[in-house]
Amino acid sequence: MSQKSSPKTLVMKFGGTSVGSSKAMAGAAQIVKEAHAQWQRVVVITSALSGVTNLLLESAARAAQGQTAHLPDAEQTLFANHQTIAVSLVPDEARRAAVMDEIGGLVRSFVELCHAISVLGEATPRALDAVASLGERMSARLLAAALECTGVPSKYVEATELIVTDDHFQAAHPDFNLTTEQTRRVLLPLLEQGLTPVITGFLGATCEGFITTLGRGGSDYSAGIIGAVLPAEDVWIWTDVDGVMTADPRMVSDAQTLPQISYSEIAELAYFGAKVLHPKTIRPVVEAGIGLRICNTFNPAHPGTRLVANGHSSARPAKGERVIKAVTAIRQQKLVTIEGRGMLGVPGVAARAFAAVASTGTSVPLITQASSEQSICFSIPSEASPAVLDALEKTFSAEIAQRDIDRVWASEDVSIITVVGHGTRQTPGVAGQIFTQLGKAEINVLAIAHGSSDVSISMVVDSAETEKAVKALHELIVR
Repeated sequence: MSQKSSPKTLVMKFGGTSVGSSKAMAGAAQIVKEAHAQWQRVVVITSALSGVTNLLLESAARAAQGQTAHLPDAEQTLFANHQTIAVSLVPDEARRAAVMDEIGGLVRSFVELCHAISVLGEATPRALDAVASLGERMSARLLAAALECTGVPSKYVEATELIVTDDHFQAAHPDFNLTTEQTRRVLLPLLEQGLTPVITGFLGATCEGFITTLGRGGSDYSAGIIGAVLPAEDVWIWTDVDGVMTADPRMVSDAQTLPQISYSEIAELAYFGAKVLHPKTIRPVVEAGIGLRICNTFNPAHPGTRLVANGHSSARPAKGERVIKAVTAIRQQKLVTIEGRGMLGVPGVAARAFAAVASTGTSVPLITQASSEQSICFSIPSEASPAVLDALEKTFSAEIAQRDIDRVWASEDVSIITVVGHGTRQTPGVAGQIFTQLGKAEINVLAIAHGSSDVSISMVVDSAETEKAVKALHELIVR
């Protein structure tokens, strides 16, 4: 009786590589089918087929420059990629014809949007979201049809019917109250009928109905949102690696899978360059108190990585417990420095500096300041450097003219290397081990951020030494 009153719900999200070929999508469909043996209700979130979103956005960018000659080839590629999977996984000819007719309509919408962009000579954020949304809208229809052919009753659902956002196109923010109402209104009746909803990841819509996207990689976030508002008991993110790794395996050949990791640790890893999980995914899951697991579509028997609640922030790790769990890197950063003796003891300099940076829409991942207050240093993405420097020079034009500020400048490209592990602040000697290891590898540290987080230490190194630094620090994990 209790099971009927509170059925168990699992939300599963499949990334682009997990649905990007006939074999991959067949594997995803089998995983969903098997999940029904343990879960009464299963909700599926899907990304676009791998490579599709890039093709859509690159085509739109070229159209904005008046280039449309490539559109017939892009149209053919999009249709053919989906048709190949449909032929393989949807043997019922009538069902296959119906789904390909819908996908064909979406492909034609893509061409029409690109021609409209070409006429305007501009791709607005709203137009780009309309274009980018098409990949998920195609894959959801295809995956729902593939599931039906395995005996799993399914229905594709546009996330525009569920996730209500603001109008910050390309990186929209959900309204959780409205999203909760909409999601339960649409999904609960489907689940009660025994259907498996297959939902477009990455997407939402404004109250006016305009399509928005949650930012690149936002399908993870979609899963976190849907899981939190239903609510589900668990969210599983299916990707192409065996969970969260101790380092990028493309850099470190002996990188290992972490069986479990805390929410705060994965938040640091996700923010500081690990591609396995979208950084915003974590918040709704933590606040809802539901489980999160990261799994490999191509190795479903592997347990993956389970996220666990944070320990006490003031506690040291238990004896024998590994302190340093992972090392990650963000490339293509620049260090911006504001320096001058006239800054000494002057209140408000930092506030004005970061207000200027914020005015450009730029996020700052790392900050450090000299105790003498004669300089402030922070990192920004390299591509934002011209706009940020221009904003800072305008903000401090009077101080620069009076020589209170000597200069505002940006370094050459650098990388932020972050060591993640619970207890890095409380455990004596951890920082010493890290900098000794870098010293042995003859790597110069340009800036440090430590103390603001209990679970990470971040260092800035020259971009040419990124891989060398990650490998050196990873040795502290595998010893």
